Amino acid sequence: MNTLDTILIINGPNLNMLGKREPNIYGNESFEQYYNTKLLPYYEHLEYFQSNYEGAIIDKLQQANECKNSIKGIVLNLGAYTHTSLAIADTLRAISIPIIEVHISNIFSREAIRRVSLISESCKGVIAGFGLQSYKLAIEALLEL
Repeated sequence: MNTLDTILIINGPNLNMLGKREPNIYGNESFEQYYNTKLLPYYEHLEYFQSNYEGAIIDKLQQANECKNSIKGIVLNLGAYTHTSLAIADTLRAISIPIIEVHISNIFSREAIRRVSLISESCKGVIAGFGLQSYKLAIEALLEL
């Protein structure tokens, strides 16, 4: 087994509300349902973390970087923090683990503020607009690196 085997999925604020929040944009399935039925059965060594708190996300990212010998990559959906958090953007600049930025909706077809990402420059790539399938696409991309 490769020492770089874990893929860490980090979700930011309000993503714990998937399935309830704006189903016309985000769908009817919770992330936990998707994770348990569509990701875990097909991918080994996934780790999932969600927080509504900016500092907790920063702590998790810093911890991941300290364990970089066991983490192959990070799938990162920061929700609104994508567009507002300089603190998380600064943290990502210090991380040497490949990161794929993920968005469930197509942020480029939404409000103007959602079209600006403060984190994209620190990410290997961006996947947006494919619903929850965006996570699977990001995992596949990381596995190919």
